[in-house]
Amino acid sequence: MDAKIVAFGATGYTGRLVTAALVARGHRPVLVGRSPTKLAALAAEHGGLDTALADVSRPDSVRALLGPGDVLVSTVGPFARHGAAAVEAAIDAGAHYVDSTGEAPFIRDVFERYGPRAAGAGSTLLTAFGYDYVPGNLTGALALRAAGPAARRVDIGYFLTGLAKMSSGTRASGLGAALVPHHTYRGGRLVAEPAMRRLGRFDCDGRTLVGGSVGATEQYTLPRFAPQLDEVGVYLGWLGGAVRGAQAASYLTPVLSAVPALGRLLDRGAARLGTATGEGADEAERSRGGSRFLAVARDAAGRPLATARVEGVDAYTLTGDLIAWAALRLAAGQVSGPGALGPVDAFGLDALEDGCREAGLDRIEVSAG
Repeated sequence: MDAKIVAFGATGYTGRLVTAALVARGHRPVLVGRSPTKLAALAAEHGGLDTALADVSRPDSVRALLGPGDVLVSTVGPFARHGAAAVEAAIDAGAHYVDSTGEAPFIRDVFERYGPRAAGAGSTLLTAFGYDYVPGNLTGALALRAAGPAARRVDIGYFLTGLAKMSSGTRASGLGAALVPHHTYRGGRLVAEPAMRRLGRFDCDGRTLVGGSVGATEQYTLPRFAPQLDEVGVYLGWLGGAVRGAQAASYLTPVLSAVPALGRLLDRGAARLGTATGEGADEAERSRGGSRFLAVARDAAGRPLATARVEGVDAYTLTGDLIAWAALRLAAGQVSGPGALGPVDAFGLDALEDGCREAGLDRIEVSAG
């Protein structure tokens, strides 16, 4: 494998997990960040990896690390604040790119703003390639394949089992995205919608699990897989019973987002959280957690045609392993082509299913009706 993998933000919480997953697969990534002390410690932990200094405030420092066909892994959230330098550096270099974001505005930027440039440069862009939002792409596509051409709608739910401790980066990204526009796919097109505006309900083991709507990658990518779709809904179920309160609050989002002082306050809060990088659940805590993903494909009348259920390891372990899997495939040239791609159109559904199993999603079930 001649292409190198550059892990930007390697000393952060998710960056360390990605590094460990790459090393476990026999690869030696170049570790990149701002702190030489932290980089040296992480490099020594993994047997003396190469390191380099770079900072989003100096985009040329990122660009200088890349050549054509290399892979840049970016875990430097919040991405609305820090993400542009990495994706632009990858495109300028003709390199490939994969990130850990879950932020709706950045996802839209990758597909709409950067995707066409990447296609022209021969770069593949894979955004939100972790718990957010690879498993939902897999689960939704499995349900759609089972449902066949009669499917017009797919609803996808993201849930956690066991421990749900958030990392410092997740908290910062979540706060920064509190008032920003999200999106959905309805009536055969992408439309703007505040987060949590709609509720999705999913039957699971005799219970009804409820999530709030969010803008994800599935709204961009699943209509490529099933062009007949009229609606794609993605729902996060982390809030439990509080999701109904979040839905009510979503009606205030347009008003609150128009208050500059509130936006500045949230930005400052996200920036403060962002300085506490590298904090999160340890391995023992992660081992007590898990993840669950549910999808229902429906016909034009709303009748269920097929369901899919995917379960496995905790969100953070899953994210580290999924990004490592994708980075290695990109470095080996095992991707369908350039541009901003989703998990299914980048690798194919069967290969994606195998990769998700490898990353710890070991329960995959599909049924009719």
